[in-house]
Amino acid sequence: PVPTISWRRADGKQLPRKARRHRSSGLLEIPNFQQEDAGLYECVAENVRGKNVARGQLTFYAQPSWTQQIRDVRAAIEERVSWECRASGRPKPSYRWLKDGEPLLAQGRVQLEQGSLTIANVSLSDAGMYQCVAENRHGVIFASAELSVIAIGPDFSKTLLKKLTLVKVGGEVIIECKPKASPRPTYSWKKGKDILRENER
Repeated sequence: PVPTISWRRADGKQLPRKARRHRSSGLLEIPNFQQEDAGLYECVAENVRGKNVARGQLTFYAQPSWTQQIRDVRAAIEERVSWECRASGRPKPSYRWLKDGEPLLAQGRVQLEQGSLTIANVSLSDAGMYQCVAENRHGVIFASAELSVIAIGPDFSKTLLKKLTLVKVGGEVIIECKPKASPRPTYSWKKGKDILRENER
């Protein structure tokens, strides 16, 4: 006789509530398929003469989609710049980086790890447009950001100047000079109009 047909999941989980069964045609329809719907499914055909089972594996795939993108950065010379981009996808996306449209490789001051990019001791030559690329076999996506490198002349506006009072003759005095500057400045000291030279004291 014509068999009756039923559906089940081989892992023991319940069929998705949204699943629609068309018994006469042996068709199982799962609308809006999601990752939790993936797994091994079984179609069971049965009549008075016996039973037979057919199995099929449903696998979930998804193209990459950004969960964290990179943003434009302004950095002073010799600063450290770090970017991180993250994407979801199935299978898990791989990452690569471009600078001004050309592949960026890890070397020297440039470190690449998965979706992370770090540039140590930034120089003017590092300025440009950077792209993080996430890809799997179902798609590729790009995120772009610009690195602007700026130079800063010495700025003492945030340096606290203190009057030092020597209480004891022969004591030691330390005066610190720490202006904000990029690139790192060279230093010289004056007492009045005279340039100080290093000596035994």
